[in-house]
Parts: sequence; structure tokens; C-alpha cells
Amino acid sequence: MLNHRNTLSHDTGFTPEQVLENRGRVAVFIDGSNLFYAALQLGIEIDYTKLLWRLTAGSRLFRAFFYTGVDRTNEKQQGFLLWMRRNGYRVIAKDLVQLPDGSKKANLDVEIAVDMMALVGCYDTAILVSGDGDLAYAVDAASYRGVRIEVVSLRSMTSDSLINVSDRYIDLDGVKDDIKKTPRSHSNGYTYRPLTGLSVMEEETASESAG
Repeated sequence: MLNHRNTLSHDTGFTPEQVLENRGRVAVFIDGSNLFYAALQLGIEIDYTKLLWRLTAGSRLFRAFFYTGVDRTNEKQQGFLLWMRRNGYRVIAKDLVQLPDGSKKANLDVEIAVDMMALVGCYDTAILVSGDGDLAYAVDAASYRGVRIEVVSLRSMTSDSLINVSDRYIDLDGVKDDIKKTPRSHSNGYTYRPLTGLSVMEEETASESAG
């Protein structure tokens, strides 16, 4: 089990107790595609139980959203998303669209922004797992409505505009050991492995490489 006191205090000037008090209720918004490519860069597989544990760090969780493009015919991906729904995540899925170059893509920036704004008042802190600068405007708008913003992403893949409108930034490289799969964690988690050819997002990469 992760030590929340340590993970809360390593990147802030506040004590762990102060961080928890300031956070209030937290809502987690995960850009699945962005996280997938960040994990590829880090050379790890994400353990989504550990991820949620690390992101909430003892705070009261309002809801955790996971946004992803889907291929309805991909049974392994459907199995993974079913596991996510049964293990603390609200999955927001959008069908992939075939682009003229043959690649497939599903942009869920609008869905993330709408949910973040529509639920203002239901949570106190938004934890956004994405480095996409297109979300900066929505994040800033939520901030002006009293929401505390935390951005979690890989620094090399993160827009400065997103960091500039956040109250706290966490580099995934600094917490990768807390959220990666280990041989021991396989027995307690799901069997779907989105970094080893079973994810539709990886299929997108293959399509783009072939194009």
C-alpha cells in the first residue's frame, strides 16, 4: 500500500494534513490517450488501482472519469473498460473516427471540458491527468469558479499553458514507481494490458506508423 503521507508532502510546501484539508472533495478527469502515450514514454504499464489510489491520496473522491476512444469490436478493450467501470471509474467512451490518412482517432477534449464545468459545485479539486493545452481554457474557467486545479502529466508532453492555470503540477516521471504495474500487482488487478498490443490506442499508433 502506498504511503499517502509521503506522496502528499514530496512536492508541496504544505504538510500532508494541510493538503488534504485544502483539497476537499476531488474529481479525477483522465485523458486515456494522453496517459497511454505518457506511459509509453516512461516505459511502464499503468496499474489503474494504484493510479486512483495515488491521485486521491486519502482525499474524499467525488468521481473518477476515464475518457477514451473505443473500437466496439475489440473484445479485449471492452473487457478492460468493463474492469474500469467495476473498479471505481466512470468510463466515457467515444467511437473512433476513420481519418483520411487511414488512422483512427477520437478527440474527447469537449467531453472532459463539459463534465469539468457541469459538475462545478459538486467537487472542490479537479485532478486532470492530461498535458493537452486545448484544455487550458476550460481548466482556467473552472478555477475562476472556485475549483482548485491539479494537473498530472509527463512534463515533456505538457503544455505550459495548462501548467500556468493549475494550482499544483505533478510530473508523472516523479510518481511512476507508485503507479506502474509490478509482477505482484498482476494477481490483484485486471488482465487487460493496454501497453502490449491490446489497446485500440496502440492500434492507432500502428496505423499511423504504417501510413
